[in-house]
Amino acid sequence: MAGAYRERVIDGELAEQLSAIGAVLIEGPKACGKTESAIQHAATTYRFDVDQAARNAASLAPDLVLDSPTPVLLDEWQVVPELWDQVRRAVDDHAPAKGLYVLTGSATPRDDVNRHSGAGRIAIIQMRPMSLMESGHSTGEASLSALMAGDNVAAKDPHLTVPDVIDRICIGGWPALLDANSRDAGRWIRDYLSQIVLVDIQELGVRRRDPENIRRLITSLARNVGTPTTVTSLAKDVGGAAGPVARATVDGYLDSIARLRLTENSPAWAPHMRSATPLQSSPTRYFVDPSLAVAALAQGPDQLLGDLNATGFFFENLVVRDVRTYIQGAGGAVHHWRDQNQHEVDIVVTLPDGRWGAFEVKMNPDDTDRAARSLLSFAEKVDHGKSGPPVALGVITSTGFAYRRRDGVSVLPIGTLGP
Repeated sequence: MAGAYRERVIDGELAEQLSAIGAVLIEGPKACGKTESAIQHAATTYRFDVDQAARNAASLAPDLVLDSPTPVLLDEWQVVPELWDQVRRAVDDHAPAKGLYVLTGSATPRDDVNRHSGAGRIAIIQMRPMSLMESGHSTGEASLSALMAGDNVAAKDPHLTVPDVIDRICIGGWPALLDANSRDAGRWIRDYLSQIVLVDIQELGVRRRDPENIRRLITSLARNVGTPTTVTSLAKDVGGAAGPVARATVDGYLDSIARLRLTENSPAWAPHMRSATPLQSSPTRYFVDPSLAVAALAQGPDQLLGDLNATGFFFENLVVRDVRTYIQGAGGAVHHWRDQNQHEVDIVVTLPDGRWGAFEVKMNPDDTDRAARSLLSFAEKVDHGKSGPPVALGVITSTGFAYRRRDGVSVLPIGTLGP
């Protein structure tokens, strides 16, 4: 018997959007829980990836599908790409009615049609694998939104240990793996990646991609997670002993992986700086879930426990995933900052009203003092007259209590963080 639905952070965002606009598209990687969340809000459901009759109807007589009790869930809509224009037209025809359709998609169709034709009619929500709060591994007492409002947040020690955190890195936030052990989860995720390489990428509607090259690219991205690796470096890894492949080839591979929502990079933040040191603009590369990087490297908890320095990059990916999930409903975005002297800040959160906060990620709580000094030094470099002062500075770590230090920097164990 299927378990009870576990509430997701986007549920509130989805309800708000459905009350404000005609249709909502939920995008995210396969198996992250899009369908289950959408079903909670739908009166009618069509699953085009498994229902041939529904696909035929949507292609030949779309009104039979669209004229159903609303909200109508059009699951994996990209299987029938012409549905996009049909939904857009139906929203116009039924204006000013709201909340008519929910679409879900685990791949962006060729030419990215959903980005240039749905404005004002179809809102887009990003969904990721479960955050630690959603999976029940964070108390959520340290609210990121409250922190960004300038509040002092505090939380008790959730007693999440470093081995516990490593297990969550390896298992990831996949709803199907909530009760799995790390060994079974690793097998599932490796099979997931194989399906992506051998089937999903090939079905994107572009020319055939070499599976072995794609595997080498994913492995290279996994080795370099949390870094601004250049396409040139990736091309060398993909080419291997035969020499680098063409940059255009790597760009095509990266595009395919991104369209399947497997990666979610952090763009560089460019504040007004007092320092004359030039800033680096390359994105920091992350997977949508850290378990993908671990599985791509065929690693597990024992290997990660034995090399905590390397594990710190996977932990950073975990933190970035959760911060993105928690701040999205407020319209927030996640960036990084780095100058040419290699001074950096792991996470810069920005809000639409101009507020911003900076956060360092340190798996080892003993590194908190050094990270706090780095944040305070960075904040002094920003021209507050143009960018404003930070509303929050914080060190996100693995274990312990959440509290604000005397210097104003908050300490935020990942097991206490929430929206």
